[in-house]
Amino acid sequence: MTHSPDTTVADTTVADTNSINADTSEASETVAAENADAQENLDDNENAESLGNAESLGNAESLRNAESLGNADAATSLDEGDIAADYLEELLDLADLDGDIEIATRAGRVYLSIEAEEPDALRTLSKPDTVSALQELTRLAVHARTGEFSRLILDIAGSRDARADELQRLVDRAVERIDAGASSAALPPMSSYERKLVHDLVGERGLVSESEGEGAQRHTVIRRG
Repeated sequence: MTHSPDTTVADTTVADTNSINADTSEASETVAAENADAQENLDDNENAESLGNAESLGNAESLRNAESLGNADAATSLDEGDIAADYLEELLDLADLDGDIEIATRAGRVYLSIEAEEPDALRTLSKPDTVSALQELTRLAVHARTGEFSRLILDIAGSRDARADELQRLVDRAVERIDAGASSAALPPMSSYERKLVHDLVGERGLVSESEGEGAQRHTVIRRG
């Protein structure tokens, strides 16, 4: 007996195979699409993270720059005092004198004072003309290092207080001349710092004063208000 091939079964098998292939292809496309979406989301996340890092880096750099600027401003004032102190210390060494140097800053101006344990150790340097000369030399030393004009004030063994007392006596004698009938009284040339002290002293006496002259000849003239 001869048996014929079962074509129905074969057709069914082919159909099933084609269906499976179609399902597999569709599934592959779905997976590929999902992978593409996932990759796109990942790229977006990475870009966002990169942007956030860049912003954070920029903010951090800006903060560092601001801090550096602030430190630079603070250092400028400190450097002026340190440079001046180093210069004065060298001068003391050259003169074989011992002295302690203190630095202070008030209203944007640097003040340096030199004190010694022995009362007479700095007597020569504490003379008014000598203090003024050393103050100018120290200002020049600071300018040479920083390129900035210095307004520092130097005191040696209480010379600033002694000079203030001397200025008070000058003002007292000028006021006496005005009380005696003079229309005005001129004081000797002096620094802007000392003229400021004189203006304050004159104001306390109820009179007025103004600076006249140029350069080294600039002085204070006292008059009635």
